[in-house]
Amino acid sequence: MVELWYALVAIAVCVYVVLDGFDLGAGALHLFVARTDAERRAVLEAIGPYWDGNEVWLLAIAGALFVAFPSVLAAAFSGMYLAMFLVLWALAFRGVSLELRGQSKNELWRALWDFVFCASSASLPVLFGLALGNLLRGFPLDPSGMVVLPLFVDFTPAPPTGLIDWYTLLVAVFALASLTLHGALFLASRTGGDLQKRCKRVATLALPVVLALWIACGAASGFVARLTLRPLAIVLLASAMAAFAAIFVMLRRERFGAAFVASSTFLASNLAGLAAASFPTLLRAVDDRASVTAYDAASSPHALGVGAVWFLFGLLAVGALFVRRYLRAT
Repeated sequence: MVELWYALVAIAVCVYVVLDGFDLGAGALHLFVARTDAERRAVLEAIGPYWDGNEVWLLAIAGALFVAFPSVLAAAFSGMYLAMFLVLWALAFRGVSLELRGQSKNELWRALWDFVFCASSASLPVLFGLALGNLLRGFPLDPSGMVVLPLFVDFTPAPPTGLIDWYTLLVAVFALASLTLHGALFLASRTGGDLQKRCKRVATLALPVVLALWIACGAASGFVARLTLRPLAIVLLASAMAAFAAIFVMLRRERFGAAFVASSTFLASNLAGLAAASFPTLLRAVDDRASVTAYDAASSPHALGVGAVWFLFGLLAVGALFVRRYLRAT
């Protein structure tokens, strides 16, 4: 049952990044690809039917951790209050800017809300990337199992560590670049004319950047992160490589929908591969002996069993709702 819950958390993370990732990427670059008010409205209309529903999966991740691994949720949040408040503020500003932008008649107010939407959309991949980098590198845990994490110490991943160092910042930049590519491909598949051409140009320029950052993150993780190359992780790595090649081919053929699907596969394969390589560790400590595994942090077998029934039922219901919503919006 512990393995099932670990898989459910990993699946929820993958779904969230793939779905909310494209509207985060679209929001981060919309000021650069949309030159007129009409084009900016076209970008917002492209993501409009999806963005608020996509964020439901963020709640699913928190809910799964709360039910199955509550001590991990408590320990991780204990040292990341600043980062969590920044995430909440960014999520709030995204929603507020979209709503108020549509109600503003003044050009200056619309320009302000466009900037707020762009900045908040770009900040979220960076914050999530920093969190992922810390999970891979390891947290400093005190004797009670709580995270003690300053903002930064000496900008190196060696102890004593902070939230920001060169490794976590590298992962954050990769997250921003890959989601910007993801968003550009989505917009290219949903728009036309000059806006579509600019989105294609951004995606074409982002491809080598994402590849270079991906290789750099992989090489750095070999020194910083303690991952296990299990067969499943190797298969998922091969899947990510094939998906990246497919993005390149489909983009050149201007099959933007297929390129977007390949980008979704690339993101999901990378995250699932990291989950497979990290299992059973959920909260890695700088000192591996203090790391918290899924077995250490799991709730009682009864709670896991009852929770799994309700969570799977909710997952199927939400999945059906999303399929219906996406089909109607297509």
